[in-house]
Amino acid sequence: MPSLDDLKRPEYPRSSTYDAKWLVEADMGPNPLWLLEDLARDLDLRPGMRVLDLGSGRGATSVFLAREYGVQVWAVDLWISPDDATATFEAQGVGDQVTALKAEAHALPFAGGFFDAIVCIDAYEYFGTADGYLAYLTHFLKPGGQLGIATPALRTEIRELGAIPPHIKACVGWEAVAWHTAEWWRFHWAITELVEVTSARLQDTGWHDWLLWAQVCAEYTGRPSDSVTMLTADQGEHLSFALVTARKPG
Repeated sequence: MPSLDDLKRPEYPRSSTYDAKWLVEADMGPNPLWLLEDLARDLDLRPGMRVLDLGSGRGATSVFLAREYGVQVWAVDLWISPDDATATFEAQGVGDQVTALKAEAHALPFAGGFFDAIVCIDAYEYFGTADGYLAYLTHFLKPGGQLGIATPALRTEIRELGAIPPHIKACVGWEAVAWHTAEWWRFHWAITELVEVTSARLQDTGWHDWLLWAQVCAEYTGRPSDSVTMLTADQGEHLSFALVTARKPG
């Protein structure tokens, strides 16, 4: 069974400098730093930018954004106490760069045009598939601002498959209807003309990374993992992650 040492990956040199035990103990979803490091290759993040980390969880992605890119981060999550998140940011040495807030994704407490970039790692599928959400979210971006998401993806749309594959349905149930192909996301955003889609790609290593992370977490906690069962059954036939970026006109 893979161990914490297997989370040091040459494919993700920035992420590999972070303490694997800390990352696993902060787990709220698969390999967030790998996803963010890969997504950031399609973004232009520069020191001093204002960045919204939407669905920031226990804060690993916000720490990464602040340390690696020198940006000012607003870490927003509905489920994690801002006090707990702030303690994490201070302990990781980025307390002066990251502001923690509790907010729901449809009730963000910011002025229009406040952010240079918005990123969302493994959370956008919970609220972003609605037809009107992109218009709401891009309101908070400056003209020319960037949007980037990493979200669980399927290689073929469920509509085309005709049903949710049984091994996926057994793990996540109907929620898999929010898992789409990269091309679905490209069209979903581009058709609005609210943004210019700058990239929409399926991760070649998405299934493998997800399985490795789930195996390491299961080994570390000593608890069985439905995700390991699902991903082992899938063998990369259906599951991956989609990385999608866009820029607001102006």
